[in-house]
Amino acid sequence: MKQAAISLALAGALASMAGTAAAEAGKTDFTFGGYIKADVMFSDYSNGAPDSGDLSRQFYVPGTIYGKDGNGNQVVDFQARETRFNFKTATDVDGHTLTGFIELDFMTHTDGNERVSNSYSPRIRHAYVSYDGWTAGQTWTTFQNASALPENLDFVGAADGTPFVRQAQVRYTSGAFQFALENPETTLSANQTGSRITSGSGMIPDAVARYNFKTEGGASFSLSGIARQLNVEQNGLDDSALGYGASFAGIIPVGKDDLRFTATWGEGLGRYMALNFANAGTLDANGNIETLGSFGGFVSYRHWWNEQWRSSFTVSGMSVDNKVEYSGAKVNKDAMSAYVNLLYSPSKPLTFGVEYMYATNSMENGTDGDLNRVIFSAKYAL
Repeated sequence: MKQAAISLALAGALASMAGTAAAEAGKTDFTFGGYIKADVMFSDYSNGAPDSGDLSRQFYVPGTIYGKDGNGNQVVDFQARETRFNFKTATDVDGHTLTGFIELDFMTHTDGNERVSNSYSPRIRHAYVSYDGWTAGQTWTTFQNASALPENLDFVGAADGTPFVRQAQVRYTSGAFQFALENPETTLSANQTGSRITSGSGMIPDAVARYNFKTEGGASFSLSGIARQLNVEQNGLDDSALGYGASFAGIIPVGKDDLRFTATWGEGLGRYMALNFANAGTLDANGNIETLGSFGGFVSYRHWWNEQWRSSFTVSGMSVDNKVEYSGAKVNKDAMSAYVNLLYSPSKPLTFGVEYMYATNSMENGTDGDLNRVIFSAKYAL
């Protein structure tokens, strides 16, 4: 009977998503959400702006602001790409809750153009099902505490100081503890050239454990650890190494205000930090993997001026312990960014805001790049 109820609930959810009337199947509740967000970004790149449509023109991506020779420094971009929508089902199955969730937005794609239509394909952010503490599908990596991210207008906000990955996984939650096996992917720097090698080799998933806890004063924290196999088996290369790391994050109430932070350290973290600002390791002259150490973090203070006005002040950064004797010096070394904004919500679902951000990146060979950006945004939460 229980299996039949679960099957009926899943069938009802799928039928509803296909546009048929199945709202009563398996006592399922359906919820639609998301928001509409429009951004206007005035950017000043120290060494020449990226081309129109490049990722750095959509939001701050550490490692992409070194500039492009021949291009002007100052650009303006209008976009509504961050707009997103989600659909959730929740079904009572003999006292247990079966949940399905899918969310899409329009970031990162370059299949449209700004000449006529500004059309961009939707992409999956989240797509998972949960039942009795088990979650299967794509969502935030368990290594990251997404709730601790600052309230910034930039798409990520503090990108260089935080873990930031969404990927397929199987996760089990028991009280304050979470355990997950997640999709593995290795990024390495080639010997001497520093160019990126991406490898999907290996049979061992990334393993993550996390503990969430709260204090009597209302502060919430998370401590997470990760162990992963770095593996490459391609083009005559065949080696593996162990990567590991830890991340501590939290939100501390200060009256009505709050302080948010994340601090992360590890060996071989690579793509888990700062949008893959650095690789997990580098190859030596014999094709063996040498892991790279990294440390990153951010702190953000959000102050409420009154019921409708608020500001966040954020500082973020990351540094990498490169082994230039193997990779060469054309590899990312460190990144830093700072943000200040002013947000106004005349009603709860509607927010207007302005934000100034400054970012600077540098390589081991002395190359650096700076970005000054002012963002104006309007957001309507559904």
